[in-house]
Amino acid sequence: MTILPDDDQGEPEGGGYDAEDWRRLTPFTAAVATLDDVQARRAVFALGDTTDARVLEMELPQPVIWWEEDGEQAAVAVQAEVHTNSEGEIMEVVGLILPDGDAAVALLEDVDLVDDTDPTWRDLVDRAVDGAEAED
Repeated sequence: MTILPDDDQGEPEGGGYDAEDWRRLTPFTAAVATLDDVQARRAVFALGDTTDARVLEMELPQPVIWWEEDGEQAAVAVQAEVHTNSEGEIMEVVGLILPDGDAAVALLEDVDLVDDTDPTWRDLVDRAVDGAEAED
């Protein structure tokens, strides 16, 4: 299971996507991720300083709008886990792939689950893809 899709030669692509091909991202749902899973690019994150870790049951991959400090950003959730931190707080954590192929980690409370027909999500994806193409 790789998060990033393979091209026809079997080499990983950059991992980016547009509003039409995001479904090719493979989610990590089999277990709580380990550092080995992250290093092998099967998972986005592995948390080590938590207890009672378990998979968060949700449909993946899942388009989301991530509310981060720089504003809203389109992403696709490919990993979801529940962890208890050292203060006893339960955290629902998601691993995200951004349209440019970068990965991020967010709390579920900081994302809105959307459908791929959501006009805001599609616009955010298009702007991210157009911005990445302008940098090339």
